[in-house]
Amino acid sequence: MLHHTGKYRTYAHNLRLAALLCLTAGFVNGAGFLSFYVLTTNVTGHVALFAEKLAIADFPAAGTVGLWMLLFLGGAMVSSFIIGKVGKEHRFAYTISLCIEIVILLFVAVYGTNMPQSVTNTRLLAGCLLFAMGLQNAMVSMVSGSVVRTTHLTGIFTDLGIDLSALLQINKTEDARLLRQRVFLRLAIIFFFFLGCVTAAYWYPVFKLKEFFIPAAILIVVMFYDIFRFRIHKVVLRLKRR
Repeated sequence: MLHHTGKYRTYAHNLRLAALLCLTAGFVNGAGFLSFYVLTTNVTGHVALFAEKLAIADFPAAGTVGLWMLLFLGGAMVSSFIIGKVGKEHRFAYTISLCIEIVILLFVAVYGTNMPQSVTNTRLLAGCLLFAMGLQNAMVSMVSGSVVRTTHLTGIFTDLGIDLSALLQINKTEDARLLRQRVFLRLAIIFFFFLGCVTAAYWYPVFKLKEFFIPAAILIVVMFYDIFRFRIHKVVLRLKRR
C-alpha cells in the first residue's frame, strides 16, 4: 500500500489504503467526538466555531479553536516535510509519519484513560488528534497522488456527485470503466469512514478512551502490510517450486 508510488501505483493499492485508513479516521472521528465533544478529523466546523467565538468576544475559546486548526495544519506540514526530505519514492518516508500518528494515538489512549478530568487536558488531547489527522491526511494524499483523502467527506461527496453525473452521460467503454472505478473508490472511502464512526460509537460505552488502541493497531497493520505480503508471496512461490 505504501511501497508503490507514481506510475507503479495501482487502483488496488489505493483501494486497500482507503479501506484501512478511512476506517482509522472514522474511528478517531467517532471516539474523539464522544470523548471530547470536538470534531478531530477536519477543520471545516472549527472555522465557523472560531468565527462565532470571535464575534461574541470569547477570545480564550477562539484561541483554543484557532490552535486546533493550526495543529491540523502543522500535522500536514510535518508529514509533507518528512516525505519531501526522505523522498516520495521511499516507503520509509510514509512509515515515519505513520509512526508519529501511532505514538499520538497511544498517548491519547494511555494518558486520556489516566488523566485527571480538566478542560485543559481535554483540549490538549483533542489537539493531539487534530495534529495526527493532519499528518494522516497529507501522507495519504501524497502517497496516492491526491486520489485518496481519508479524514473528511465533503470533497468526496462532491467528487462522487460529479463522477456519477459523468457516468450517466459517457459513451466510451474505457472511460466508463475508469469512472466506475473512481465511483467505487469514493463509495469505499465513505463506507469505511462511516463504519469506523459507527464502530467507535458502539464500543465507546465499554472501552472509553482505550478505543484509541484500535486505530493505532490498524495503522501498525498498514505499516507492515507490504512487508508481510511480500514475505508470504515468497513463501508461496517456494512451496510451488517444491
